[in-house]
Amino acid sequence: MKNLVIVESPAKAKTINKILGKEYVVRASMGHVRDLPDRELGVDVEKHFKPKYVTIKTREKVLKELKALAREADCIYLAPDPDREGEAIAWHLQAALEDKKRDIPFRRVTYNEITAPAIRKAFEEPREVDQSRVDSQQARRILDRIVGYKVSPLLWRRIRGAQSAGRVQSIAVRLVCEREREILNFKPEEYWILGAKVRKLIDPRDPFAIRLAQINGKKAEIKSGDHARAIHEELEGRSLRVAGIIHREISRRAPPAYITSTLQQAASSRLGYTPKRTMQIAQKLYEGKDFGEGPVGLITYMRTDSVALSPVAINAVRDFIGKTFGAEFVPEKPNFYRVKADAQAAHEAIRPTDVFKTPDQLASFLERDELRLYQLIWERFVACQMASARIAQRTAEIDAAPLAGQENEYRFRATASDVLFPGYMRVTGVEEDRKAERKKSEEEEDEEELVKLPPLVEGEALEKLEWTGDRKETQPPPRYTEASLVKALEENGVGRPSTYASILSTIVDRHYVEKDKRALKPTERGFQVNDFLIQYLPDLFDVQFTARMEEELDEIEAGRLAWTSMLEKFYASFQGWVESAKGPPADPTKLNGLLAMLGAVREWAPPTKRGRRTYSDESFVQSIRDQLAAGEKAVSERQLEALLKLAGRYKDQIPSFDAEAARLGVAQELAALAKAAEPPDENMRRRIQLLEQVPFDPPREVRKKVYDDRVFFTSLKEQVEGGRRLSDNQLRYLDRMIHKYAGHIPNFEQQAAELGLESEAAGPTDPNLASIIELTRSIKEWKPAVQRGKRTWDDKEFSDSLVRQFEGKKTLSPRQVMALKKLLSRYAAQIPDYDQAVERFGLLPKSARKASRSEE
Repeated sequence: MKNLVIVESPAKAKTINKILGKEYVVRASMGHVRDLPDRELGVDVEKHFKPKYVTIKTREKVLKELKALAREADCIYLAPDPDREGEAIAWHLQAALEDKKRDIPFRRVTYNEITAPAIRKAFEEPREVDQSRVDSQQARRILDRIVGYKVSPLLWRRIRGAQSAGRVQSIAVRLVCEREREILNFKPEEYWILGAKVRKLIDPRDPFAIRLAQINGKKAEIKSGDHARAIHEELEGRSLRVAGIIHREISRRAPPAYITSTLQQAASSRLGYTPKRTMQIAQKLYEGKDFGEGPVGLITYMRTDSVALSPVAINAVRDFIGKTFGAEFVPEKPNFYRVKADAQAAHEAIRPTDVFKTPDQLASFLERDELRLYQLIWERFVACQMASARIAQRTAEIDAAPLAGQENEYRFRATASDVLFPGYMRVTGVEEDRKAERKKSEEEEDEEELVKLPPLVEGEALEKLEWTGDRKETQPPPRYTEASLVKALEENGVGRPSTYASILSTIVDRHYVEKDKRALKPTERGFQVNDFLIQYLPDLFDVQFTARMEEELDEIEAGRLAWTSMLEKFYASFQGWVESAKGPPADPTKLNGLLAMLGAVREWAPPTKRGRRTYSDESFVQSIRDQLAAGEKAVSERQLEALLKLAGRYKDQIPSFDAEAARLGVAQELAALAKAAEPPDENMRRRIQLLEQVPFDPPREVRKKVYDDRVFFTSLKEQVEGGRRLSDNQLRYLDRMIHKYAGHIPNFEQQAAELGLESEAAGPTDPNLASIIELTRSIKEWKPAVQRGKRTWDDKEFSDSLVRQFEGKKTLSPRQVMALKKLLSRYAAQIPDYDQAVERFGLLPKSARKASRSEE
């Protein structure tokens, strides 16, 4: 065998093997073959951060086969992806396959597309492994390992269920949490948009809308209904006349070809794909599809932050545009777009490898999702090299002339646009462009809505059909979607093309963030983790700091910064941050006093084993003494709390225990710990007994989580029967459950009073609630349940749940009452004397049925 070629995936191996022929044997490494060990830090921070690499267990068989092939090869070509990760894979492969007995040459080949010309050119121009790029990847890997390994244990000790802290993933969680708090704290402000529906006095007399733009020459800002009504009153009787027509021509340039982040955003908004799904499909298109003559790559490498295009690609697409759409659609010079300063210059934007392979031609060869993504990429690439679109915009300014004695001047506007020359929109579609404009107008309240305007001339009178007014409220910022979070990460300089999809997958998989339809919402655990990291490690998880670290990794790749120097500088600060996060050092007076008290203990409890670990009270106390004597590491507050617990446990062996505790100022803390260690009292046991005979509701699934009252109650019951007290939080949840099933508990009011159960606060109760509930019994024919996405909307089930809750609690929340009223309005035809009920109980009128359903 002459030449061994190693790529990452079998699909890519198959495509490249077909191109290179029998002179080459192409095999897949299946990604990385070596990494840092799983169960240890694997980095010697004392010796210039020397990493300890081990073979990944799942790659042992692959590496064994590659070593056997390498022994027979005359030359080994390392051909993983053309980015940092690919360079590192190549470097690890070379390290693992080098044979000291044979001087086998290793060659690194890179390519941006898997086509015959690109692959042959790459093999004609091999190079050595780029050590600077490898060093950049190593620095990132070690950086992430140190942060995860040192910070995650802090989370585990403080937050139940926390899994890990990641250097970049935690920034993503922070952005989601900060956005959610913005939404929760947002206070909407009222504003009004006033206008009129008008028409010409002569044909064409189709009505069109105009909008109030100025009052006395200043921007119209109407903040209240009273102001809006006053303006309408003043406008009554005024005539409308065209004050002027403003003409302008707009040239609209096509956006650049996609990069990783913009492709993920477009695929999310237009196709509904997650970033992870987008990258999986793009990977298939990149690695190659078989059209009967062997597989061929359809798009260029999809992990890129560069909008640059090769001269060959530009010439090909200009040729295609001229032949397909005509010479007028080809700009005089190619369109060039500004490349970000930190973009990887060797990469191109994501584009088709052959622009003449149109989506229509590939429709019978590609799966539906592959075709849709290919079409998105193909259209954007073709459009980016087409002539700009030219749009004629016409704005009519219309004055409402003041009547005698009136001073205020009101000017209205209406704007229309017509496409003079579609340019790139011939490919992307005029409608898609207008959708983008409409979305922009929704985000910017000042934007004027485009309307269809008839021919108008200055001085022309118009007939007013009606004055219009829309009450609106300022809106909070929207929750992030996966696409907009990728955009925010990119704008903040956090993460890189190869990491966006994995960042989003990680924060969802670890239950720090959950999906609400397409929106991302922090979980309670996500809030807890974020709050802890921001409180105790604010510098480490600062957005700007993380962005600077990314810039330094870029500097390492460019050869302008040594990777060990970067890590040394980081680690010097990091150690101090982590020590601070562990909490302030323990009070020395309390610490020494507790150690002296525990010195009197002669009979220690025997060591206990839990899993693989052995716990010994005596050994723990001795370890604190040793730590204190060494003086290298301060004893923490958590360690002091553990000593307090031990002192309470062994108080019978400690002389003058109460006096010593009072002298040290720890008597109250010991009392609290002692109470927590007490067995459950009779009150707690009676609370459990109240629910023992209750028929619990069936388990319910909410956003992939299953909530089962019976399982939760059983866990509390077992804890109490095992002699362990319930925590304050557990008691609160237990009391909520008792209230929920109050209707099934005999003599509930009396028992609740005896146990001191407080009634749940649900806001002011509607005095007519019992009568409103009774109306639901009139409904005999319920509409069938409706499936929307993954959720089922069932009116009858919802009504029954409210009735059950009312029977138990005798109250509903204001939100539940409003939802019930909306539901009743939809079934008004089945409710006797519904119109009278509207007036008596404040129900919604029949005419509101349709609107009510859309609001829910």
